[in-house]
Amino acid sequence: MTTRKPASDELQPKDFEFNDDNLLKAKNIISNYPPGKQASAIMPLLDIAQRQHAGWLPIAAINYVADMIDVNRIRAYEVATFYTMYNLAPVGKNVIQVCTTTPCKLRGSDNILSMCKEILNVDLGKTSSDGNYTLLEVECLGACVNAPVIWVGDDYYEDLDEKSLKIILNEIKAGNIKC
Repeated sequence: MTTRKPASDELQPKDFEFNDDNLLKAKNIISNYPPGKQASAIMPLLDIAQRQHAGWLPIAAINYVADMIDVNRIRAYEVATFYTMYNLAPVGKNVIQVCTTTPCKLRGSDNILSMCKEILNVDLGKTSSDGNYTLLEVECLGACVNAPVIWVGDDYYEDLDEKSLKIILNEIKAGNIKC
């Protein structure tokens, strides 16, 4: 299952709401925007919802965020489906995103991607059978000067080569890097 297509209906929860801590975070974020401009909070609110819901955004969460900031639901869907930072289906415990845009490709991202597949035993766009890893290809992580780049959890790993990637992936497998 890829993360860019919404999860099947049977995986979608019927409802969603922020827990107390996340509701407080959301209200604090919304308060940073002037009246009538709360729609600008959509991206960080979707991120909070995704983090609360095991790393992916169900439709109920997208609706909840849209309703919270008085945005048409279709606008929230547009944001959630456009940006690769949002996963629309369940993901593994560790999400590894490999940039394959031209600068990364010229500096070896194809090899980086192949090594990720082999070491983590997961196909591109899929989650491993043990549920530990999801491997994604993304366009431009914005660190072109330090290509090739992967994004793991909230961290970028840049200037990768075979040696450094093996160390990073082994640290992820050992649980020393939290995604």
